[in-house]
Amino acid sequence: MSEIIIKNLTKYFGKNHIIKDVSLKIKDKSFTVMVGPSGCGKSTILRMIAGLEATSVGEISIGGEIVNNLPPKDRNIAMVFQSYALYPHMSVFDNMAFGLKLEKLPKQKIRERVLEVAKILQIEDYLTRKPKQLSGGQRQRVAIGRAITRKPKVFLFDEPLSNLDAALRIQMRVELAKLHRQLGATMVYVTHDQTEAMTMADEIIVLDDGKISQIGQPMDLYHKPENMFVAGFIGSPKMNFVECTVKEVWIDKVELELSIGLTVILERSGGTLKKNQKLRLGIRPQDLHLKNTPQNKDGWISKVVVVEKLGSGSFLYLEENGNTIVVETKDNRDVRVGEKVNVKFDTKKCHLFDQENQLVGLPP
Repeated sequence: MSEIIIKNLTKYFGKNHIIKDVSLKIKDKSFTVMVGPSGCGKSTILRMIAGLEATSVGEISIGGEIVNNLPPKDRNIAMVFQSYALYPHMSVFDNMAFGLKLEKLPKQKIRERVLEVAKILQIEDYLTRKPKQLSGGQRQRVAIGRAITRKPKVFLFDEPLSNLDAALRIQMRVELAKLHRQLGATMVYVTHDQTEAMTMADEIIVLDDGKISQIGQPMDLYHKPENMFVAGFIGSPKMNFVECTVKEVWIDKVELELSIGLTVILERSGGTLKKNQKLRLGIRPQDLHLKNTPQNKDGWISKVVVVEKLGSGSFLYLEENGNTIVVETKDNRDVRVGEKVNVKFDTKKCHLFDQENQLVGLPP
């Protein structure tokens, strides 16, 4: 078992309060991703799990053993860094074997384990090369291979793909997901890239300013964000937000007047909402749809200010009363900058947030 349990974790750097009473459970054999903007504390938590940073307050256990006072080498973890951290004067083989040599394993055992891992990572042909003779993706495979050879309880990844170009990042995401299935190990992965989190994770921990904003499976966070931060962070492009005012409240629906000049009726519990209450409506770009004619007034008519063409569709940027709204289209309609379009809101896909940025008015 390699379950990680964190209780009331707090970290200060001087007077700066970085991690604020974080408690969470990382399941055995899961691929858990900690995601959030730069400075939210995700790498600090990872380093405390690894033993590279001391905790100010709180408890960390790995596989049922409290590890707060254990040095990194005794925690049975392996960490892969953003910078690869390979020894430039050593061959690929020696880099991968280095940890095993420190453990004083027999030479034959070391060789067998390195060759086994090199085969998994498809770097068998590079074992005699030095790191400077490798591409960025090959170096990262070596760094991952060095971690795998030690057969740790837990793998920790600190933004390992951020130095790679876009194509290599996609390739390495696939390889890491396959590797997790092959090894069946507990993996904790830190990134600021929500696309990496959505495509790789069994479970995502969203961090904001040293606190947990929400924990859940990728599609639960996408469809059921508990607050505006998660709603805006998960998804690309991010969710649109529009200021609105409650006009009427019924038991099972609510009428809203949006700041962009549109009135919508949402079918949902209105029990917690009050007339004239100020809210924010959130809706994702793919839940906005272009209607056929701009003269039909049951939608929202606005001018296109930017068009991003993606081949399979486009992102249209609309502006109204200081609001920028992004609409994702999947058809081949040729929409041009300056053109007026009629946009229909999918009222079943709208989210409502109060002035404290928390989700309110749950859908039926």
